[in-house]
Amino acid sequence: MGGSRTSNADIEEPPQSLRDSSPVEKTGEQSLCKAAMAGRTLDLRRSRATRRDIQPFVHGAHGRGEPYIFSGSHAKSPVVAKPETHPPIAIVLNAVLAVVEDGQPQSLCVRRADGVGLPYGPFDPAQHRTFELGLRQWVAEQTKVTLGYVEQLYTFGDKGREAPAAVVDGGDAAARVVSVGYLALSAEPAKVAAKDALWRSWYVFFPWEDWRGGAPAILSDLVAPALASWIAAGDSDAHRKDRRARAALAFGLGDAGWEEERALERYELMYEAGLVAETWRDRAAAGLKEPRADRAVARATGAPMTSDHRRILATAIGRLRGKLKYRPVIFELMPAEFTLLSLQKTIEAIVGFDLHKQNFRRSVVDGGLVEKTGATVQQASGRPAALFRASPAIRADGAASGLAIPRMKAGPAAGERSKIIG
Repeated sequence: MGGSRTSNADIEEPPQSLRDSSPVEKTGEQSLCKAAMAGRTLDLRRSRATRRDIQPFVHGAHGRGEPYIFSGSHAKSPVVAKPETHPPIAIVLNAVLAVVEDGQPQSLCVRRADGVGLPYGPFDPAQHRTFELGLRQWVAEQTKVTLGYVEQLYTFGDKGREAPAAVVDGGDAAARVVSVGYLALSAEPAKVAAKDALWRSWYVFFPWEDWRGGAPAILSDLVAPALASWIAAGDSDAHRKDRRARAALAFGLGDAGWEEERALERYELMYEAGLVAETWRDRAAAGLKEPRADRAVARATGAPMTSDHRRILATAIGRLRGKLKYRPVIFELMPAEFTLLSLQKTIEAIVGFDLHKQNFRRSVVDGGLVEKTGATVQQASGRPAALFRASPAIRADGAASGLAIPRMKAGPAAGERSKIIG
């Protein structure tokens, strides 16, 4: 029955008792959910009728193949789904490969005609057995780098996120672009053989995120005054109050202080306020009016990236910073043997602020995260430093808690806070 064919002439209307809630009268995920709650089953039947309404749920990215229709289990015969209203969907795989070198957290980037962005490529279900295999292939082809540790980061599918259109080469310009982001970690940057591949520091794109050595000057000189103007430009007292609260939370202006995991929230707030170059680019591409902000500020708040790749990178930064606290992933960024000072400097580079040296050493040693190797290494000055490695439990399966991160500074000083929230 499930594979039988039918003609439009054979299709009858469902009984009145089923019309109000039957999934054939709704489209997409809402229909599937309501049918399941009602205790009915859904049959997917092949038909010459148009089946585009259900295309994203039965046939993947581009909806190729024969049409389908829905049928309620109590209907006398199947009912044709509504005509196509959805654009085709293109699935793209993005990689954020993170390393720390010379005290700088870096990610692998690719230089293209429209600027610098992350390595990415389309998922091909005929060629790629899994998303991850597809990702590894694209990164290797574009950068000549072989990925090691990889975890799925997030799926970016917001409508309009592909402005300017993140059209996949050879794809449909009208396609809705859904990006599946991955976070990859490496102990050292691989040598890139591709001429357009390069390593770039995170803080080239997010200069306000690096608090090592004190509050970034860009916060007090540019970001704080611009955010204050954006807050004051709210349409009503309630709107201004909401903006003020969001800015305080994102930039650590309240009692909680600066939270390094909120990298994405800070970037998105600045994007909304017109304080990054992508806002101006995307609004122009969409035919919208310019933001009510100073464009000179947007030009000075970090290097832009293609499409929404700076948003994807901010998501990866926040994820990795947060994950350090509950999983020992830091050791994916370290060589097999290391000094406690090099471990501390690597963590400081990732989280973007200085750690209390003695408290940090006590936490990693007493917490059983590392063990001595018995060897030492001569440093530039002073006595030789002991070499450590990750504890056996971590090396076996990663089954350990994360790190205590004793910060030296909690966030913006009172002067910077008052510039924004008054």
